[in-house]
Amino acid sequence: QVQLVESGGGLVQPGGSLRLSCAASGIIFRLYVMGWYRQAPGKQRELVAAITSGTSTNYADSVLGRFTISRDNAKNTVFLQMNSLKPEDTAVYYCTAGSNMGRADYWGQGTQVTVSS
Repeated sequence: QVQLVESGGGLVQPGGSLRLSCAASGIIFRLYVMGWYRQAPGKQRELVAAITSGTSTNYADSVLGRFTISRDNAKNTVFLQMNSLKPEDTAVYYCTAGSNMGRADYWGQGTQVTVSS
């Protein structure tokens, strides 16, 4: 059974930072493209960042230069470091695992990130 468990969300002031983590089990982690999506109230779910097994990365234009995705294959964990957070980053953030870039075959339950003063 595949499980993706996110942690690290919360409330932060504009300009602050958060680090999301996602622990994966039930998959051969190193073979999967790992990603982070988000969904804000009333908006469509969107890709935030993704990282291949070879550590190539892809970012949404809106987070480029502020967010960094990374992975630790030894610990089956993917991270999303979020800096210079803005109110428009407020959303539920989901961890995903896919067989290639652009696919999200498995989803976590999501973690809330709220950026507000």
